[in-house]
Amino acid sequence: MALQDDLRAYVARWAEVEAVVEQERRTASLELRWQQLNSAYGMAKGLGLLKEDASEAGVFETWARLKERAAGLLPNP
Repeated sequence: MALQDDLRAYVARWAEVEAVVEQERRTASLELRWQQLNSAYGMAKGLGLLKEDASEAGVFETWARLKERAAGLLPNP
């Protein structure tokens, strides 16, 4: 029974963490969200993940490749 109690406590702790994170997301200011977006963009640019083709078809193709790679259907280049 100790293992089940430990597992329940573990799940309960992570549920509490998720609740706090969700509250922080809801109360984040526009300025903070903008900074986070700029950071994500900067990281993508620094890692060479940005492409010149910003067309809608190009975006859909990129997401399709990422989904297939995540599903293990395509090898990493």
